[in-house]
Amino acid sequence: MVMMKHPFFSLTLLLMLFVSSTTILAQKSPAPAPSADSAPTDIIRILKKAGGYTTLIRLLKTTQVSNQINSQLLNSNGGITLFAANDNAFSSLKPGFLNSLSDEQKNKLIQFHLLPTFVAISNFDTLSNPVRTQAGDDPYRLALNVTSSGNQVNITTGIVNVTVGGTVYTDHQLAVYQVDKVLLPRDFFVAKPPAPAPAPEKAKTPSKKKSTDSDEVPGGDDDSGAFTVKQRRLMLVPVVFATIIVALLSW
Repeated sequence: MVMMKHPFFSLTLLLMLFVSSTTILAQKSPAPAPSADSAPTDIIRILKKAGGYTTLIRLLKTTQVSNQINSQLLNSNGGITLFAANDNAFSSLKPGFLNSLSDEQKNKLIQFHLLPTFVAISNFDTLSNPVRTQAGDDPYRLALNVTSSGNQVNITTGIVNVTVGGTVYTDHQLAVYQVDKVLLPRDFFVAKPPAPAPAPEKAKTPSKKKSTDSDEVPGGDDDSGAFTVKQRRLMLVPVVFATIIVALLSW
């Protein structure tokens, strides 16, 4: 009986030592760092990782559109599509062009590169032209027309023609596609129609002034004409009396 209990006791002791050592190692091991994929989507971080988007990153920050994009991704389900113009695209612009833009125009320029929905590279043929961007929906001044054949996507704004160069990032909520030209809206180059002229003011009719001079008889005034007749009759009264007196004396 003693010989049979000894192997059982040894096996139990080994199991207790194994469990104890495993627990101690688990307590000493640091917790794994959270994966970068679990962090909220950050458009600046994505473009920095891709490289070659220094100017676009600067504009996204100064216009605060980067904060807008990150907020939309957190609070909406529609997603966003960004056409990311690289540094070569911006360097090909006319010298001084960006500096000539107002803050409002810079914001509009970046918004013109954004679609308010997620569009996969294979789904551009489902869009209806002109495609609405976040810059607005003016079909003439802010028109963006897209044509696609397979995975080749071409974009025209009426000012530039652009071919999508490839996918920079996609996670089924945010899609970032590289373009080798800055998407310039027609709004920056077409003169705006002049504002409508104000309606002419109605001419004020001169008010009639009553004559204070009894000798002055304004034409066309009935009251003044009647007053003049009375004056003439009163002037005749002394003449009549004088005539009567003369006639009596000569009698």
